[in-house]
Amino acid sequence: MDSLALIAVISIVMAGLTTGFGTMGPALAEGRAVATALTALAQQPDASATITRTLFVGLAMIESTAIYCFVVSMILIFANPFWNLAIAQVAGK
Repeated sequence: MDSLALIAVISIVMAGLTTGFGTMGPALAEGRAVATALTALAQQPDASATITRTLFVGLAMIESTAIYCFVVSMILIFANPFWNLAIAQVAGK
């Protein structure tokens, strides 16, 4: 296996792991946040506006983690900086 194939395999595997763990964590966190918010709404219906607003801000922050992981996986696949280095070494530059 040459260096280009090795870089390709490692990049694809790491992109898959990043996407997998990057979606599992936020999904579990969002489910827990919504469950906790629903419990709080059931106990304190008068504070529904505050709880709902805080829930949506928290969900947005949690969801941004999944988006960052997706961006990192796309960089690993399509804009990996090691590709240029390996191609330059193969070309003899």
